[in-house]
Amino acid sequence: MESQTQSPAIVSRLRRDLGTVESYAALVGILIGAGIFKVTSQAWSLTGPSVILGYAVLMPAILATSIPYAAFISTSLGKEPGGEYLHMSRTFGGYAIAFIGAWLKIIAYVGAGAYLASALADYIIELSGRRIGGEFAHQALAVGSLLFFYAIHVVGVRWFGRIQVAMCALLGISIFVLVVPGLFAIHPANYSPFITHGASGFALSLAPIFFSYAGFESLAQTAGETKDSTRRLPLVFLKGVTATALIFIAMSAVAFGVLPGARLAASSAPMTEVASVYLPWGSAIVVTLGAIMAITTSLNPTLIVPSRLALIFVEDRLAPKWLAFVSPRTATPVVSLTLNLVACLILVISKQLSLALNIAVFALVLLYCLHSIAFLMLPRWNPKLYGEISLNIPRWLMMLAAVVSVVSMGVLIAVQVVQDIDTLLTQSVSERIAQHSLTSLELAVLWSAIAAAIYVYARVVQNRSR
Repeated sequence: MESQTQSPAIVSRLRRDLGTVESYAALVGILIGAGIFKVTSQAWSLTGPSVILGYAVLMPAILATSIPYAAFISTSLGKEPGGEYLHMSRTFGGYAIAFIGAWLKIIAYVGAGAYLASALADYIIELSGRRIGGEFAHQALAVGSLLFFYAIHVVGVRWFGRIQVAMCALLGISIFVLVVPGLFAIHPANYSPFITHGASGFALSLAPIFFSYAGFESLAQTAGETKDSTRRLPLVFLKGVTATALIFIAMSAVAFGVLPGARLAASSAPMTEVASVYLPWGSAIVVTLGAIMAITTSLNPTLIVPSRLALIFVEDRLAPKWLAFVSPRTATPVVSLTLNLVACLILVISKQLSLALNIAVFALVLLYCLHSIAFLMLPRWNPKLYGEISLNIPRWLMMLAAVVSVVSMGVLIAVQVVQDIDTLLTQSVSERIAQHSLTSLELAVLWSAIAAAIYVYARVVQNRSR
């Protein structure tokens, strides 16, 4: 077993300014983002209105996946950030697998940050009535949004929480305005045919639909800055994921019931177009504003993940100490936040989002699967940590949830791999590069190889310094 000596002084420099309300806002905000407001219409092309069923089918899988997170966070590990990296490395007794998985997660979140900034620019242009537009305006809005939220994070996590709660309140009003009147404007004929491309099309749609749920685990990265985190965060995980899944089902039911899927798929702002059918102009604007809030409430916590993981890497001596600099005035990891910003800006400006975004879902599904496997191994491999679990759920139910998670995530991984292999067999490398469509499998192998090289180098340096 590898040495796991830590330097808790790094994490102790963070400030516990987040409470229960801020935690719910972070979780719900990152889930109700670009996924439900944009990806829903994209998934329609694969399976039709049965996207609604897709959200329902994935709900128990996501809830089952969240239970191991809640269990781990109810232990002493729930007092600091690190999420899956911390949980897996302390279960497996080594860093390698956890480090590579966390590296893929960082790449995914950098890609997600760039994508959300771009999506936010789309909706701001839509809100303006397209009075502003053009490639330069779009780029400027995307870059400006990244700089804005970077500034909030640098000022302090307390402001991150306050801004997140305010934006979530506006989001909640928008969802209410969209869903409740929309239930009375549904045309059942729009649901037929329900599954347009058979079982295979429905299975393929689960990956993009999953994008709406992906990211719930980012809440674990706030553990070092949440008051009484081992008691509060586990409940936020379980209740927040359940509530959000029900919102997804209601929103998609209204969207596909009010408008034919073809119109939704062709729209750059599908939920706004839905609202315009049965709401007066002013109310439809509220929905567009809500879509903007949905994206901003996702973008805001997305910036937390890579920067907090960097602190744990430094604690485990897998990254240089300067990366963990925490401002004594604002208690924020300024250096790692800045590096995260630079990476997002490079993707936005270079328009190379696919290099990171194309592995986002695949990387997170893989990580969820490994995390649940670690939980199943916990009683045998780290019984002391297993004994610390204080989550008020029967142990057998926790283990059953982990099994359901492993099976569910395994199926999603298999679907993606089969789809990628088909692409590899039908398209040349040059074609995929030209179309910016390298498969998730290729990118995962590439980024994993880079992570492995970084890990080996870090261990060599670590051994030399002993």
